[in-house]
Amino acid sequence: MIDGQVGDKRHLRSMMTRQKLLEAAKEIFLEEGYQAAVISQMIKRANIGYGTAYVHFKGKEDLLIVLMENVMGQFYEIAETSFFPKSKDEARQIINNQAKAFLLMAEAERNMLQVFEQAIGMSAVISDKWKAIRLKFTQRISKDVAYAQQKGLARAELNHEIVAKGWFFTNEMYLWEIVRNEHQSSVEEIAQTITSVYVEGLYV
Repeated sequence: MIDGQVGDKRHLRSMMTRQKLLEAAKEIFLEEGYQAAVISQMIKRANIGYGTAYVHFKGKEDLLIVLMENVMGQFYEIAETSFFPKSKDEARQIINNQAKAFLLMAEAERNMLQVFEQAIGMSAVISDKWKAIRLKFTQRISKDVAYAQQKGLARAELNHEIVAKGWFFTNEMYLWEIVRNEHQSSVEEIAQTITSVYVEGLYV
């Protein structure tokens, strides 16, 4: 029994160390940007030993990937919204709410997404991670499109995978515009406009 308690304590301490390092990494990335951020700064900020740190992460790319997963997990929760519309209008409402929530999340997470954008352009590992995240989103959207087609709400002749990619890339383009502060219109107007174009093109 004592062995079990020791193991639990060790595991808890390990989890806390990992969390401290992730929090320190986030601070350094936000302060320095991806290129200038150095893992030694993060280890120092977390106040842990080098040997301990490298047990958890090989380098700054590993740390950023976990931070990306944490942030994009919030976006994915929006994509996971229950989607069982009974009419075109109901589908429009759900889709508009999703698009709006997605873009509002981009505003809320702007600073961290700026770091991700830098990293995607500089690291093949981070770029591949972003492609995997994108694929997860398009597969989920594809499922929703296929459901709408099966129910006779959406045009059956359209390839649901291509439709899903088109819809995600539209949202992603506006996400990066928001991250770069390039958008002129409100999130509400963007969401409403892209939803209207998407729904009118897909739904019957």
